[in-house]
Amino acid sequence: MNFTISSPANAVIGRYNLTLQVTSGNKIFSRFLGQFVLLFNPWCPGDDVYMANENERQEYVLNENGIIFVGNAKYIEARGWYYGQFQDHLLNICLTMLDLSLYYRQDPAIDVSRRGDPKYVGRVISSMINGNDNDNGVLLGKWQGSFHSHENPSRWDGSVVILQKWRQDNYKPVQYGQCWVFAGVMCTVLRCLGIPTRLVSNFNSAHDVDRNLSIDKYYDSSGKSLNISKDSTWDYHVWNESWFIRPDLGTSYNGWQVLDATPQEQSK
Repeated sequence: MNFTISSPANAVIGRYNLTLQVTSGNKIFSRFLGQFVLLFNPWCPGDDVYMANENERQEYVLNENGIIFVGNAKYIEARGWYYGQFQDHLLNICLTMLDLSLYYRQDPAIDVSRRGDPKYVGRVISSMINGNDNDNGVLLGKWQGSFHSHENPSRWDGSVVILQKWRQDNYKPVQYGQCWVFAGVMCTVLRCLGIPTRLVSNFNSAHDVDRNLSIDKYYDSSGKSLNISKDSTWDYHVWNESWFIRPDLGTSYNGWQVLDATPQEQSK
């Protein structure tokens, strides 16, 4: 006997158990047939992550290799990165990541019921890529001091070894990551789950802490710099964009959505 299973385009992603139940008279027989995994589907027009252009699907879903741009505005360096989203055990690691999140631990039923929504899954993964919230996240960030006792962030060149080490160390954060490492790993996880994702690099990157739309610097009457502003600038910053529609905001907001896994300050 052959079976065809059709899932709704907005079905919850994750592992499913398949059981066959046969009723004969007043007798019921059940048999476990196996497990299957359901992912987001950028090829399905009804899915929130549907991407119409096949070349873009090849690039933002299926491509396991990429380039991350780092450096500064006057000297931009192209660094190769291996996403490896189809490598052995990566899918299990990514699905386990969802179950380790604070969202799942606080209310498993509500969390699982929302896993058909790519913006919700994106928020969960964004939180789980960094371990700075004490939530079994993948990477710890470090920007100063010595790296001699752990891996210098500049030596990473792919996501697979990081995610495998995270699993092997019983889901303790891998040390250390910086913005391009967080972005590279999150791209791997989201592509693995079927969400089209890319990296964005920004040079002369500014962080407006007090949200007054300016980067403030203060000086005394003699021209000496005063260290009282919390605003900051960096040579560059790297984050992610994922492709899906926004029924909560309206069609004009459909398309690339910003996600940033680098731990800096909590959003609201």
